[in-house]
Amino acid sequence: MRLYHFPTSPNCLKVRAVAYEIGVALELDTVNIFNGESRSATFRALNPNGLVPVLVDGDFVLWESNAILTYLASRYGSPALISTDARQRADIDRWLHWESAHMGPAIAKVAFERCVKPMFGGTRSNHGATAAALSAFEAHCRVLETSLGAKEFVTDSLSVADFALASSLCSGAMVGLSVGSFPRTTAWLLRMLARASVRRAFAEAQLSLSEIYSSGTNAGVAGKRIFS
Repeated sequence: MRLYHFPTSPNCLKVRAVAYEIGVALELDTVNIFNGESRSATFRALNPNGLVPVLVDGDFVLWESNAILTYLASRYGSPALISTDARQRADIDRWLHWESAHMGPAIAKVAFERCVKPMFGGTRSNHGATAAALSAFEAHCRVLETSLGAKEFVTDSLSVADFALASSLCSGAMVGLSVGSFPRTTAWLLRMLARASVRRAFAEAQLSLSEIYSSGTNAGVAGKRIFS
């Protein structure tokens, strides 16, 4: 099974973490998104959106990171992470959709203004866009904090939704966003970061990024800014 990815992409991190959690071996193929590799005709033949990650399992090609998470858990028999109960599965899907529609985009907007723009020489940050994204991030954190309540995970048990949200929030930390004022969210995130699968995914990202950085590409410069 091959995963086309970029090391620090939260959408790629969560796929690798889930794969490691359930013991699925991945062949990793790094796509340097800053050098235009994701826009090449070869890559667009896999994903016409020109985005990572893309999973190739034999003759089956799948893009959209949260779809990849549910596929891995279903394909490799991990009901604990996906659930076959209709209501539990709907609860998991609810949080996956919420992450991709709300939390993820808010973090991505902050990352764009704080990291991507400066990398390409843009010095004029859109303060209005940044402020709106920061406000949205805080609002989404309040939703998560309230929803967690006394639960250990975002649903009744560990699921792919936890990996999706944890990866998003960790990418937020890389661009200066903090959940420190939300104690339940902080405790949950620390539990996720303590998992061997998540630790492996992030360690792997740093290693891959250091290799890219050593080649002197723009992606490497961006990664050094994010991780330092």
